[in-house]
This record gives sequence, C-alpha cells and structure tokens, in this order.
Amino acid sequence: MFLRMTSSPQKPTASELEILRVLWSRGPSTVREVYESLSEKRSIGYTTVLKLLQIMTTKGSVRRNETRRAHVYEACLPAEQTKRQLAGDILQRVFEGSASQLMMHALAGGKASREEIKELRGMLDEYEKNDRNERNDRHEKKEGNRR
Repeated sequence: MFLRMTSSPQKPTASELEILRVLWSRGPSTVREVYESLSEKRSIGYTTVLKLLQIMTTKGSVRRNETRRAHVYEACLPAEQTKRQLAGDILQRVFEGSASQLMMHALAGGKASREEIKELRGMLDEYEKNDRNERNDRHEKKEGNRR
C-alpha cells in the first residue's frame, strides 16, 4: 500500500530532483538504496535523504509503501511527465510562453551536440507536419459545414 499526501505534486527542489532521478532509474527503492546511490556522487547524510523523502511524500512527488519493514518509495509521476511540467513552468514564468525564446536561450549555451540538434530538427519537422494536418482537417470540416 503506497501513501501519498497531496493530489497534485509541487515543483521539486534540486535535491528532490536528484532523488527522483534515482527513483526513476532504479524504480521503487528504500531510503538506504537512495542514500547509497546519492552518496556515490556527493556527500549526503542518511537522515537527510530520509527527511527529503518524507517531505516529498507530503508534497506528493513520491509515495511510500509501508507494507514492508523498510519503507519503499517510488516516484508518483514518470520522468517525462515531470520534465514536461517543469519545462512548461519555465516556459511560462521565464519566457512568457515563447517556445522560440526558450530554445534560443537553451541553444545559446552551446552545449547541444550535433545529434541533439538533429533530433530537435526532426521534432520541429514533425510538429510542423502535425500542425499543418490539423489546420487542413479544420478547414475541411469548416468547408463541409458550409455545404
């Protein structure tokens, strides 16, 4: 039985995102397993990980399974959904809804590889194709209603 305290997860802090990355890669994990994974990368205390997981349970970003002796935690949302929500939040708060401004600033850092840029081009082409198809469908429906 997994417990989660709130219905809509709040935005995770940087430390909470680290924990979520562990849970996304490992799947449901105990506090000790999350602690061991994080302590490979940086100095962190077991009780700090425990407290963060308790806070994250209250916030609704993880749920806790209390059926075993050692509580097991898992992320409430998949990684892609969380990333999409965070990107959407940044898009609105920082770039006033302008996807092009977001992309230009992201690429201005010069950290995108050729492969990533190729992938972005493909995504833009696909988006444009789908947008065009939707406009055509709306136009055809509108024309059909006039007849």
